[in-house]
Amino acid sequence: MSKRLFSTLLVLSLALTAPFAVAQEKAASTDAAKGPKLTLTEPIKDFGTVPKGQKLDWSFEVKNTGLTDLEILAAKPACGCTVADFDKIIKPGQSGKVTAHVDTTNFAGPIAKAVTLETNDASTPNAQLTITAVVKPYVDAFPAGFVRFNLLQGDVDKQSLTIFSEDENPFEIVKVESPQDWIKVDYKKAEGGDIQKIGRSGQNQYKLDITLGGPEVRIGPLAEKIHIITNSKFQPDYWVSVAGVVRPTLRVDPTSINFGEVAPSDTAATRVVMLRSNDLKTPEKFVVSGAESGVAGVTAAVKPTDKKGEFELTLQVAKDAKPGVLDGSVLVHTNDTIKPLITIPVKGMVKAAQTAATGAASK
Repeated sequence: MSKRLFSTLLVLSLALTAPFAVAQEKAASTDAAKGPKLTLTEPIKDFGTVPKGQKLDWSFEVKNTGLTDLEILAAKPACGCTVADFDKIIKPGQSGKVTAHVDTTNFAGPIAKAVTLETNDASTPNAQLTITAVVKPYVDAFPAGFVRFNLLQGDVDKQSLTIFSEDENPFEIVKVESPQDWIKVDYKKAEGGDIQKIGRSGQNQYKLDITLGGPEVRIGPLAEKIHIITNSKFQPDYWVSVAGVVRPTLRVDPTSINFGEVAPSDTAATRVVMLRSNDLKTPEKFVVSGAESGVAGVTAAVKPTDKKGEFELTLQVAKDAKPGVLDGSVLVHTNDTIKPLITIPVKGMVKAAQTAATGAASK
C-alpha cells in the first residue's frame, strides 16, 4: 500500500469516527447533568488553636444538587481520624452529613486530618473533607512525656522529669496515680536549680521522680501510663508513658527435660541444661553452687563453662537405673536473690534390659 493511499484512508477513517466520538461525549455529559451532583458546603473545618487532648467532632454538610440520588459509597478516614457515621443516600435537593472525629491526645502543633468520600457522582467520584487545628499542650513534660527502663528483675532504677504548664493561672498538680504498686511516683514543686527554662515564665513547675523495680516487678515489656491530675482548665489530665523491659535475672535452657523411652547406654540418656546470668554488667556474680536429683535413676552434676555467669548442668540416666517411669525434679542451688532455687521437671521411661537387647539385635 502506498503512503498516499494510506494517508487517504486514515483521513476517511477519522472523518467517519469523529462524529461518533463527539456524540458519545455529548451523551456522557448529558447523563452526568441528569445524574447526582456532590456539593460540599464547607470542605475544611478549622478549629483554630485547641488544647492537647481535646476531642474534635464535626459534621460536614454534603448537598446533592443533582437530579438523582447521590450515593456515598465509602468514607475513608486518614490516620488519626475516624468517621462516626455518614448518610449513604442523599435525595436530589437535600443535604446529608459526614461526622468525623479527631482525638488530639497524641498530637502537637498543626494537624490536618482528612476523610475521602467515594460517590456515584460521575463528575466528582472522589472528594475530601478535612479537619485542621493547631494542638497546644497546656501541660507538658521535660525532657519528654515518657520514661524508659531497662533492668533486671529485683533491681531498682529512678528517672526524673519536669512537669510544666502554659496556663496563665497558677499551675498545680492535684494528684498522681500510679498504674502499679512497683512504680513509685513522688513529686514536689521545683525550686532553685530544678527550675527549667520552659513553659510560661514565672509559672509553677514540678519535679517528678519515677522509681521502678523490686522483686514484685512484672517481667517483660513495659507499657504503663502514670496519670497526673492538674488544675489546668484546658488540660486537667496528663499521662506519662512508662516503657522499656524488665529482664529475668537468669535464663534456663531448656526449662524441663523429657528423656523419652531410653536405655542407660543410649546417647539420649545424657541431657544438658544451660544456666546463664542476664546481668550484662557483672555476669560473674551469678554462681550455681550445686544440684540435687529428686529422680531415682537420674544423676545431676553442675560445672561452670569458660563464659562468665554460665553453668552447665548434666543429667544422666544411671547405668544401674531400674526399668520404669522417670518422674520428678532436679533442684539447682544458686546465689540469685530472686531465684535461689531452680526446679527442673524431669520425665521419661527407662527400657528394660531385655527390651534394649532385643532392639539392638533387630538392628
